[in-house]
Amino acid sequence: MSGATQALTSLARSRDPIDREQLLARLVDLCEAQRTPLGSGASDELEMVFLALAADAERDIRARLAERLARADWAPPKLIETLASDDIEVARPIIAASPLLKDQALIRLLSEATLAHRIEVAMRPRLGAAVVEAVVDQAEPPVLTALAGNATADISPREMARLVDYARTVAALGAPLSIHPRMSAELAQTLYLWVGDSLRQAIVERFEVDAASLEAAIAATVADAGPRSPVRRGPDASTMKLVNKLADAEQLRPSYLMRALKEHNVALFEAALAKLGPYRIEDVHRAVMSHSQPELLALACAGVGIDRSAFPTMLELVRQCNDRLPGGGEEGARRAVAAFGPFPPATAAIAFRQAIAAV
Repeated sequence: MSGATQALTSLARSRDPIDREQLLARLVDLCEAQRTPLGSGASDELEMVFLALAADAERDIRARLAERLARADWAPPKLIETLASDDIEVARPIIAASPLLKDQALIRLLSEATLAHRIEVAMRPRLGAAVVEAVVDQAEPPVLTALAGNATADISPREMARLVDYARTVAALGAPLSIHPRMSAELAQTLYLWVGDSLRQAIVERFEVDAASLEAAIAATVADAGPRSPVRRGPDASTMKLVNKLADAEQLRPSYLMRALKEHNVALFEAALAKLGPYRIEDVHRAVMSHSQPELLALACAGVGIDRSAFPTMLELVRQCNDRLPGGGEEGARRAVAAFGPFPPATAAIAFRQAIAAV
């Protein structure tokens, strides 16, 4: 190891955050001045110093480092991948802009990182076709919605057709798909069937679609379906009063959610979960009644401290007393368990509020 590199490594062992940040800044300045990509030999040693510094640095220091390296073409690839899988506040600029973050690394983030990371991947400008396919394969509604809003993503006609098909059950997909530059007139006619009146008008204005024929088809479908079963409403006033009383007496804990479900009282479950969040009761009710997104309920439960291992049982109990809702079948249950990422409950609660708002 060279003398200069040895000195840098010694500084990297310092526990003083100021020393570490100054060292990182000097290394970045040096590399930016030389504009030399890091490769083998001495550069490998320098890469080791970067990784050692980043591993021990405070989060705000890592965040500032990520901002500086987001568009660098000389940065150590291993460091870029490490920052991309860091806390989302650190990872966001790297995922959004780093030219060194290749498709393989992005696909790995989709399978290993948190929901927030997966959403950022889907929003990455000029997202490659292979990554787009991986996003659609995972079929996570919040991530699909982020992808649908990505006008520069390389979405093939096949993947666009799959997104339109998902719009049948994921309402949030309708708006971004209706204005996406890769939307075809043929697919727009299919999308027309799944969206509300305002979006239908926008589709008619953008594409040459036969609105009268499509409206007739919708009317015929509704008539063939026959009368619908009444939709279960959320918790009533007496249920909310009971939950508030339990909370005031400091008797409301996450374990109470399982008790409510074992009593087949899904309304009490909703009220207790909303209170524990705290979440809006209408948001919890929408998550419980979802036809295709059990991961919304998973995020809400993770946000109040429910363990990943307990959630499959909880989901099945909810389905048993709620006409098999949330839907999504076994695949949906798998996605729901995957929503329990390596992050604290507070982060899961934030993710739930963001995801339910996008639905």
